Amino acid sequence: MQRRTFIQTMGAAAMLPAEGKVSAPHYYLLEQYYLKNGTQGARIADYLKNGPIEASARLGVPGPRFVLEALIAPHMPQVACISAYSSLEEMRDVRKKLAADSKLQAALSQWEAGDEAPYENYSEVLLEAAPYAPPFEAATPGKPRVFELRLYHSPTEKQLKALHERFAGPEIKIFDRSGIHPVLYSSTLIGPSKPNLVYLIPFDDLAAREKAWATFGADPEWVKVRAESIAKYGQISSVMQMSLFKGAAYSPLR
Repeated sequence: MQRRTFIQTMGAAAMLPAEGKVSAPHYYLLEQYYLKNGTQGARIADYLKNGPIEASARLGVPGPRFVLEALIAPHMPQVACISAYSSLEEMRDVRKKLAADSKLQAALSQWEAGDEAPYENYSEVLLEAAPYAPPFEAATPGKPRVFELRLYHSPTEKQLKALHERFAGPEIKIFDRSGIHPVLYSSTLIGPSKPNLVYLIPFDDLAAREKAWATFGADPEWVKVRAESIAKYGQISSVMQMSLFKGAAYSPLR
């Protein structure tokens, strides 16, 4: 029996954001490069700037939008890249174009040259956007922000559905008035820790993050919504993974 994707299971009508419009389904690719202290950090920065970011802008195709450097994560140093695609076909076509680009391949060869490996290892996770996910920002002037990447693992697909319903309903409204404004909401389509909800939140700094979460936790409506959710569905988020990053100075969105 073929399993349905999360978006197919939920149905667009059940996932209305606050403004009452449904975002078109799309995908995010989360690439995480696990480094070691030494030259790898500077080398990957040069590669990303002169390789994928430059090539995607020159060719007019989607490329890394967020490039993030770990502040607190299970593996440090670490650089994470997030790209967005309107379809899996678009992602496939972009990869073909980049693989055929001689300038990008030269940057790749330069990155991999030398006695030390360019990274220790890396991972790719394909995320399927929730229909209530906002579009990416057009530009982010000013200093790089702090980003919090959260993953909520649900025990079952049914409970994940309930988790998304809670986010799409009251939780985002409480987020907004608490100063929490995620730039993506998604679930892992291909990758570990399924089923899950993954979202990314920018903050001006760590102090702003602490204030926002304290405000959210004390909100009377949130206390009520959470209690009602647990009473109806059980603990729909059983494990949380959290990492903190800062936007890289060269990140297209930071």
